[in-house]
Amino acid sequence: MADVLEIWKSSLAEAQKILSEFLSNPDQMRKCELFTQKIVETYRNNGNIFICGNGGSHCDAMHFAEELTGKYRLERRPLGALALGDPSHVTCVGNDYGFEHVFSRQLAALARRGDLLIGLSTSGNSKNVGLAFEAAKERGIRTVALLGRDGGWLKEKAEHVIIVPAKTSDRVQEMHIKILHTVIEAAEWELFPASF
Repeated sequence: MADVLEIWKSSLAEAQKILSEFLSNPDQMRKCELFTQKIVETYRNNGNIFICGNGGSHCDAMHFAEELTGKYRLERRPLGALALGDPSHVTCVGNDYGFEHVFSRQLAALARRGDLLIGLSTSGNSKNVGLAFEAAKERGIRTVALLGRDGGWLKEKAEHVIIVPAKTSDRVQEMHIKILHTVIEAAEWELFPASF
């Protein structure tokens, strides 16, 4: 069992190191602050938020959306948010146009100028997320990318980019969910100050 214990210690220590390095980087903290501002501006201007990602990042997108439309910590009005990629849409568009178009077509159908698109990609190279960013740009929709590793080619596609410099998808996803949870908390503080 000693080997298993070492795996636990090593894994948690690695996660702690990545979080500590992110937290101690003033540039990363400024980017997170700006991310909060973009969300607050979207809601103050009656916009909605769309979010997309693949695999575990899709699960994080759904998690983020339900905490806006449902509840995070505060009792407050629901905030408009949707994780792109419901199963019937994905199978329809994937079959007819190709998997790379599953997010861009849904975004084109639903989003309007003044909305915000958040794209998640641990590699920074997800083609379907990139096409969603292109569709957003064509429609005047602002964009935020939460990426991993070196940011991949997607770091050039979004207006605002936060890159978690971890080497593996699991560590990137752990930081993405921390960023998403914290941006909700910070945005709630800005939007609903009387509730704190």
